[in-house]
Amino acid sequence: MRSDEADALGALAADGIGGAVARAQELHRAIAGRVFGGLGPSAAPVRAAHDAIAGAVYSGVRVGGGVGSRLAGQAVAATRPDDGPSVTDHPRALLAVGALNGILGDRLVARGSALALPMRARLAGQDIGLGAVDLADAYPDATGRVVVLLHGLCETDASWSLGTAQPDGLPPLPTYAERLRDDLGLTPVVLRYNTGRRISDNGRDLDELLDTLIANWPCEVRELVLIGHSMGGLVIRSACHRAHGSGRAWRGLVTHVVMLGTPHLGAPLEQTVNQATRLMRRVPEALPVAAVLNVRSAGIRDLRFGAITEEDWNGHEPDHFDDPCGDVPLLEDVRHCTISATLAQRHDGPLGRLLGDLLVYHSSATGAGRRRRIAFTMEDTVHVGGLSHFALLNHPRVYAQLRDWLAAVPPVPA
Repeated sequence: MRSDEADALGALAADGIGGAVARAQELHRAIAGRVFGGLGPSAAPVRAAHDAIAGAVYSGVRVGGGVGSRLAGQAVAATRPDDGPSVTDHPRALLAVGALNGILGDRLVARGSALALPMRARLAGQDIGLGAVDLADAYPDATGRVVVLLHGLCETDASWSLGTAQPDGLPPLPTYAERLRDDLGLTPVVLRYNTGRRISDNGRDLDELLDTLIANWPCEVRELVLIGHSMGGLVIRSACHRAHGSGRAWRGLVTHVVMLGTPHLGAPLEQTVNQATRLMRRVPEALPVAAVLNVRSAGIRDLRFGAITEEDWNGHEPDHFDDPCGDVPLLEDVRHCTISATLAQRHDGPLGRLLGDLLVYHSSATGAGRRRRIAFTMEDTVHVGGLSHFALLNHPRVYAQLRDWLAAVPPVPA
């Protein structure tokens, strides 16, 4: 753990203690209000004394806990090198940091936290520079066919390895990136990014990253494939929208955009949480829970209706109920492919419609809404039954479809 990361963890712990104490105080205040309200005006002096004492106690705990956590973080930071290994170098810690970025990523960026994950190309668990020399060193066998993979909410580049571990010390199963390299000669570039930021902001960063990547690639790029899981598909569509008509070199190289379980029309879980928080605000005792739920990041809120442009969210209330998202056309001369999953074998049966893949409905993943429809073709819209949302990250049936789509373009020489 680097020193800046230790300091950031201390600050985060202090904020967490402060938030927990504030929620406890709100619950205490709501319950006390019910009790004293039932006793009538005669209880006013007792209530005033109670509120003063309780307020002092909560303030003391909040300040003491916050200061203690910050001091602890600073003490640990003093023992850590500035250029030492990152906490994200450990697989389990990386999992936690990825989830943290998904939930609080916009706040981490706002405070300049060392725990905020910037968008980076990754290889073998390490960041890769995008300079010409860096890319040549990282990809000595680079081909003219490049595939870029983006993960989804609360995930990281390591999420593509989900389900690859084998028992008895056997080597792990290959990932999509490895299979596409070995089977079709595509050179994989796996990205990691902060999923708690606005999707449109990540789309802007992806647009710029792809421009630099193509300009400095070790050989001439003749084909660019973009694959996104869940939120990653929305980030890709946002970047494509930005690049449309911009003259970006990478735009003209895109042949396929593949989206796996992407909530093009919104995610039901975020919609449900948004509705629940509004209802809970009407009950004083539920206000602390509503406050905790409202902490969720801008990236999560963007998933409510699949907001991929600034116009989709700018000027709207954070907890709006009406879908403000406009129609964003697909890129011309690009094959857009989408895979949806449902826990049930059939997406149009009762369980398929009720559960979807646990996080995304078939209609949203295929852009088949009542108000908005995305023009995916029937041959490029595939449903896989009996799978969950995260199974799409690594599954033989999904890879078989990926290979069929991407093998349609003959490989070009490196």
